[in-house]
Amino acid sequence: MSAFADALSRVPPLLAAHVLLSVAALALAVAIALPLAVWSARRPRVARVALGFASLVQTIPSLALLALFFPLLLSLQWLLPVSPLGFAPALFALTLYALLPLLRNGVAGLNGIDRGVGEAADAVGMTTWQKLALVEAPLAGPVAIAGLRTAATWTIGAATLSTTVGQASLGDLIFAGLQTQSWSLVLAGCLGAAVLALSVDAGIGLVERGLATRRRRLWLGASVALAAGLALATMPLWRQALRSGGERPVVVGAKNFAEQYILARLIGDRLERAGYRVEYRDGLGSAVIFGAVASGAVDVYVDYAGTIWTNEMRRTDVPDRLAMLRAIGDWTMRTKGVRMVGALGFENAYAFAMKEGEAQRLGIATLSDLAARSPTLRLGSDLEFLERPEWAAVRRAYRMRFAAATPYSPTFMYQALASGRVDVISAFSSDGRIAADRLRVLSDPERAIPGYDAMLLVAPARARDARFLRALAPLVGRVPVAAMRAANYRVDRAEAKETPKQAARWLAARVGL
Repeated sequence: MSAFADALSRVPPLLAAHVLLSVAALALAVAIALPLAVWSARRPRVARVALGFASLVQTIPSLALLALFFPLLLSLQWLLPVSPLGFAPALFALTLYALLPLLRNGVAGLNGIDRGVGEAADAVGMTTWQKLALVEAPLAGPVAIAGLRTAATWTIGAATLSTTVGQASLGDLIFAGLQTQSWSLVLAGCLGAAVLALSVDAGIGLVERGLATRRRRLWLGASVALAAGLALATMPLWRQALRSGGERPVVVGAKNFAEQYILARLIGDRLERAGYRVEYRDGLGSAVIFGAVASGAVDVYVDYAGTIWTNEMRRTDVPDRLAMLRAIGDWTMRTKGVRMVGALGFENAYAFAMKEGEAQRLGIATLSDLAARSPTLRLGSDLEFLERPEWAAVRRAYRMRFAAATPYSPTFMYQALASGRVDVISAFSSDGRIAADRLRVLSDPERAIPGYDAMLLVAPARARDARFLRALAPLVGRVPVAAMRAANYRVDRAEAKETPKQAARWLAARVGL
């Protein structure tokens, strides 16, 4: 129960951010949908185009829609002075996602009004605007409000996915809980989102009932109560803004697995000791986070040499690790203004792994051995690996042809191997679960997989900030792989369950920081 109580204590600020995002997206969607619904009700051709576009948006998974706005805003920064990470991409994606029920119900409500009512309004000399305000809007209102209820529920649920583009929300708890197997975090995030959605739906429902039954006190009272409740939920944001005095916090980024959460807290602790106010952006994908640091939306994070080498630099050769680090540092600074402070001292490479007993039974010790057996084996990977250049390089070098290849989140990938659903996984060499689960890491004789030294990358605005760099300098070369594996183990394994912050403090003490 103490773990769940701790998880619930993290809900208020995330709930506030979730409410602010959801309300802003709904308000923007209503501002777009209302005039478009009136126009569509009067012009069938406009209705076909508008409803067709809104329906098309609904066919795009909400996670993909959120991700698509990051590169779009990044490319349009010269025109739109907004951050491509965080609130803006989440706002625009959720606004589009909310349009369909608002449009469809608005058009249906207006088209459902008896033609005789409109003719009577025309007969008494009402203008178009008078007829809309005094006749059509009251009659179509209950149907339109029902669309708002649906849009609100969809938006609140989809807003949990905004974590992937760096916007704080209740999804932070859900994603972090899934990656670290902290089910109290998952439950707290889901419970918070469910209570919010049900409360908003109930409040809008009372407004709808009041309008349908012509009970002004009911719909007006429900509107006031709903507004007051939402304002109360966002209070943590206003208190935080007043305390900060408008000063921008340092943003520490992290990808979507336990090691990244730990390293982000290790970095954040160093910066807080140096007097900086720190915020975390967890759960970011590799395709998003480097662009975020290059744009300044993230100030500092840890990436891996092989990821930058293949994803960003588009290099396919595999030099030695020191030469790779020098080339990466030169390229990031020259092309993006991003400074590589240095390598942390350990490598977290992709490494194919099998159960020791199974590998011994099949006589598999290298990727060449695995390739020969691959048509009869099933591969489990993390969510990115099957689309990454490293997988293409491994297939070219060894001609891998697995019977099946299934992506999982890192936590469930290891569970899939343990349960026998897959036979081999694309593991991570610094993961404590390799030793804990007695896995055999297969060697790479063809050197198809590049080095993956963990390295600190700093945004252009911080690249010449001497105080900032001094705070981070003690981390360079300080973290051996054994210490990182042990810290990862403390978060990943149920019997030694710790939060990333606790594991980061343990790691700092272990390496003398």
